[in-house]
Amino acid sequence: MIALLADVLTVALGVLGGLFFLAGTIGLLRLPDFYSRAHAVSKCDTVAAGAILLALALQVAPQPEALKILVLLLLVLLSSPTACHALAHAAHGTGLGVRGEAAEDAP
Repeated sequence: MIALLADVLTVALGVLGGLFFLAGTIGLLRLPDFYSRAHAVSKCDTVAAGAILLALALQVAPQPEALKILVLLLLVLLSSPTACHALAHAAHGTGLGVRGEAAEDAP
């Protein structure tokens, strides 16, 4: 019974991760400017990777690899938003404004 519950949770988290990856991809393609795209991709990819890594950790739970996957999950949760912030900060530093305008031209 517990193995069945773990399998159902694994599938649910995998599907949730896939849906968040899909939402991030749609946001990357449809949103108008760099900052909106970076925000959509960063949030969706962090949640999606977190859900899929959690599903993998659940699937191999009694083995030591589960701890390695959880450490990887922690690294993704820390590095993805930090990298997006660094990219946005660098873009702002170069003068990129909203919708491709120069930062000093933006309202």
